[in-house]
Amino acid sequence: MTLTPHAPLPAASNWVLRFASLIAAGGSVLDYACGSGRHARWLAAQGWRVEAVDRDPAALQALQGVAGVSTLALDLEDEHWPLGGRSYDGLVVTNYLYRPRFDDMLALLAPGGVLIYETFMTGNERFGKPSRPDFLLQPNELLERLRGDWTLIAFEQGEVQGARPAVLQRVCAVKGQAAPRLPAPRQP
Repeated sequence: MTLTPHAPLPAASNWVLRFASLIAAGGSVLDYACGSGRHARWLAAQGWRVEAVDRDPAALQALQGVAGVSTLALDLEDEHWPLGGRSYDGLVVTNYLYRPRFDDMLALLAPGGVLIYETFMTGNERFGKPSRPDFLLQPNELLERLRGDWTLIAFEQGEVQGARPAVLQRVCAVKGQAAPRLPAPRQP
């Protein structure tokens, strides 16, 4: 029998790596729509308690036995909100957008909790998928959604080059009013 090697997991997002240190040390983090779990693995390895949520049980299976990671197979787009009453110190969302649950998702952060969000925006359709407007943020949309009781730490939007060019929007914000604090530069 010949074993087929698994494809390596993609590296964690540099945006997540840059701002994760703002999450309370040892705190609880929700990796929302976690997919392959690249961020859940990295966050747990750094000492956070991670709950990885995705609707794909096969993707979550790969996270079984990873120290510091618990998994939940949930449909985050179901009409019944499955995460009510939960609270986290950090919320990581990458490559995912479902507007009808955006406010419910933000409500999962405890006061002082850190939101790290990165996904595709309008303009990405010229590079491939996602290309449907439902899956693409509008210019400044994350900023607009965080008006009110949020402290903005960093925001970016625009075209990025690399192995796979894309048009992205990224934000890091703290729930509530806080003194803005940038993370120390990461060492290579």
